[in-house]
Amino acid sequence: MSLAVTHSRALDGLAAPEVTVEVHLANGLPSFTLVGLADTEVKEARERVRAALLNSGLDFPFNKRITVNLAPADLPKESGRFDLPIALGILAASGQIDPAALAGFEFAGELSLAGDLRPVRGALAMGLALRRHGSARALVLPRASAEEAALVQGLDIRGAGHLLDVVRSLLPADAPLRESLPPAQPAAIAAPPVVRDLREVKGQTSAKRALEVAAAGGHSLLMVGPPGTGKSMLAQRFAGLLPPLSETQALESAAVLSVCGAFVPQRWGQRVLRTPHHSASSAALVGGGSPPRPGEISLAHEGVLFLDELPEFPRSALEALREPLESGRITISRAARQADFPARFQLLAAMNPCPCGHHGSALRTCHCPPDTIERYQRRISGPLLDRIDLQVEVPAVAAETLAAAPDGDSSAVVAARVEAAQQRQLARQGCLNAALDGDGIDRHCALDAAASKFLQAAAARLGWSARSFHRVLRIARTVADMAGADGVQVAHIAEAVQYRRVLNTN
Repeated sequence: MSLAVTHSRALDGLAAPEVTVEVHLANGLPSFTLVGLADTEVKEARERVRAALLNSGLDFPFNKRITVNLAPADLPKESGRFDLPIALGILAASGQIDPAALAGFEFAGELSLAGDLRPVRGALAMGLALRRHGSARALVLPRASAEEAALVQGLDIRGAGHLLDVVRSLLPADAPLRESLPPAQPAAIAAPPVVRDLREVKGQTSAKRALEVAAAGGHSLLMVGPPGTGKSMLAQRFAGLLPPLSETQALESAAVLSVCGAFVPQRWGQRVLRTPHHSASSAALVGGGSPPRPGEISLAHEGVLFLDELPEFPRSALEALREPLESGRITISRAARQADFPARFQLLAAMNPCPCGHHGSALRTCHCPPDTIERYQRRISGPLLDRIDLQVEVPAVAAETLAAAPDGDSSAVVAARVEAAQQRQLARQGCLNAALDGDGIDRHCALDAAASKFLQAAAARLGWSARSFHRVLRIARTVADMAGADGVQVAHIAEAVQYRRVLNTN
């Protein structure tokens, strides 16, 4: 009888809890048993590991009773990430490598039948977990996954291309075949993408201003207008107005993408723009499945989520956005598991004012009956609309404006103003204005007598809820920051009021 222990990590939402892989060889009827709440993908490791060992020229103990325990037993395990630690445990338990050599490492990797190592999801999450818990172990991963995990600084990450590469690195120091695994280097980061210039959108001066305000304060934005007026063009240029991600923000954004296998190391540090189709379900937007996977709102973490044709989305999908818009997180609960994902995204949405799209247009006549227009706009509930900070019209553009030369400031100029306004907010309160809570609003959005009177009159006339009242205060604070003003004045309140366009959702 012999026992060997290796270490690995599972995925539980964005967490990567440690898993101890215990391999026990005993005499008896030959068998290969996996225990420890292993999913089907993990149980299939028996065949992959057996073939990989044999095709790599290593011995497989056919005449032994093999028991593999993945501890803790109550933690669900999925995917092929445990192939490599199971294979090494079998080699150690059968005496082909020294079991003590495994103590200083954690392993994860899927094996091909030939012994090649294939990338695994969540490498970045594993690296973050290793740093968070202060583990001194080195993390051994397939090469592509190691390049991803190496983006987390201060860790010992090793990359390998084949099972034999790992086995050779675990041989005694004086063994002739010993060959150490070199430390993994972070993947090469691509040059910043070419930013689509805001000047390419002709006209739409008020919409561009609203876009700048939304970028400066971290506010959500709804654009309403006929087809072809530039709503999608404005949204596609929004990410170019935002400051670069900090290292913490970049790690959080990349970790969510890594869990889904959607992270590309070459795009490290770039803000994500997610544009799901309007046929997306609520599970696709907020996350779901078993095991729970992040949805579009989490994949857009620290980036931008653009929902075009907003009324065409299923009502249940839109209503699922209400809580994440407020909290910046989403908890997905299923009968067997619960997972928590970050969802701090900036929402941009666009819609036509009616089914034909020309209601209120000065260039084309709308033929939709009033009740049809009302039903169309009521597809967006009042509570959801109440949570969208800026609501602006994007009117049709006259032909002479389209034929004229581009006007307005470039994206680079606007981005510089946005960054200056954000730095002002962060220095004053430690967060963007959109994230101010009740106490923060009272402290940083204090009004003088004239501004307070003006705001109260507007709220009474327009019938705002308390949420709308506070959102206007946050927007006014952003407008004041863009102007470099210390206090919120009547002019700032007046501009903020103009950004609360209320659709007929009652």
